Amino acid sequence: MRSQGVLHVDTEVLVPFFDVDSMLVVWHGHYVKYLEVARCALLDHLGHNYLQMQESGYAWPVIDLQLRYVRGATFGQRLTVRASLVEWENRLKINYLISDAATGERMTRASSVQVAVHIASREMQLASPQVMLDAVARVLP
Repeated sequence: MRSQGVLHVDTEVLVPFFDVDSMLVVWHGHYVKYLEVARCALLDHLGHNYLQMQESGYAWPVIDLQLRYVRGATFGQRLTVRASLVEWENRLKINYLISDAATGERMTRASSVQVAVHIASREMQLASPQVMLDAVARVLP
């Protein structure tokens, strides 16, 4: 079973027409955009979003992305995208669950891994910067 993480944020997405193919099914690449919306909401909840990351001197590129499609989303469908924080001490790992907002049916599972890169030196960090650790510690019970 995929880890539920230490905290999560749910975001609702309404599938727009421009995300679907001629069969009105979401093109597979657009799911990454829905994950990003949820990831941004989670980072905002932590109080350490992408702008704050940049201001602290670190970028956090995605180095791994896994998706498992269970059922295709369709035009006009309301989706709930849950982003769950799983790891943060050495890398940022987030698990996702995309489900139908009305029924709760699972549509897609995913995970992403990001690492801190010092912007000035462009060096990957082997541990998360203290500013990230502090951000997570502020929201954990």
